[in-house]
Amino acid sequence: MSQLPWTEWVGRTETLQATVSSTPARAMTATLGRDPTDAFPPGAELPPLWTWLHFLPLAPMGAVGPDGHPQRGGFLPPIELPRRMWAGSRCTFLGPLRIGDEIAKTSTILKIVEKAGTAGPLIFVTVKHEVSAMGSAVMIEEQDLVYMNIPAHWQAPAPTPLPRCEWSETIDIDPVFLFRFSALTFNGHRIHYDRTYATDVEKYPGLVVHGPAQAVLLFDAATRRQPDGRPASFTFRGVRPLFDFDTVSLNGKANADGGLDLFTANAEGAIGMQASLTWAA
Repeated sequence: MSQLPWTEWVGRTETLQATVSSTPARAMTATLGRDPTDAFPPGAELPPLWTWLHFLPLAPMGAVGPDGHPQRGGFLPPIELPRRMWAGSRCTFLGPLRIGDEIAKTSTILKIVEKAGTAGPLIFVTVKHEVSAMGSAVMIEEQDLVYMNIPAHWQAPAPTPLPRCEWSETIDIDPVFLFRFSALTFNGHRIHYDRTYATDVEKYPGLVVHGPAQAVLLFDAATRRQPDGRPASFTFRGVRPLFDFDTVSLNGKANADGGLDLFTANAEGAIGMQASLTWAA
């Protein structure tokens, strides 16, 4: 592997401020198919992953790249590989987050690693996000971003079969859902809503289901089945892309640690995302 030119980005930090608002939380409730009318009054607790509805990447239009993401550089290194994705995260939940809380997020670039992929080099950037509310830590997340080349044509990764699970539910994924999730997270990546770009430029066979959308859906399905449980940690990683034409299922089973192993899958039983949730004692 060649010497990476972005070593000066390792250790770089930024801190953002926000106020937890009911409007994005109610909008997410509606996007998940539930009535938002009386949801999230002042002081109501926010599902832990929904911190992703805050600290949004508010790049002006003139600072947006051709893929819809903010232009390269700034806090993140200017890696030139054209495809960039959120590969997975490891989240630890330390306390509640409530509507009206003043919150802060300090992000630190932990490492930048090059790996060899079947279609060329992969550059992984790991960022640690520490979220606090009213001065107390509520969530720590290590997020993995991956940069890669765009292949000349789409070739589906080898499927990882879904294991036997204890519960499963099928959900509707369509372009409206993908657009609404993009809007809620201010994610301009065109693979999620611009079919011509997704198929002609990035060579996907359809619109791509967001990784964090799959994570939110799995987390929501798990916590709905144990409403009195308090999540302690949640990890996830993308295994294989899912698309708007797929019949998507959410699946789960208990694991040996007392938590849950969770999976999204397509109609053929190929895993899209693999996740794990643990409960607080």
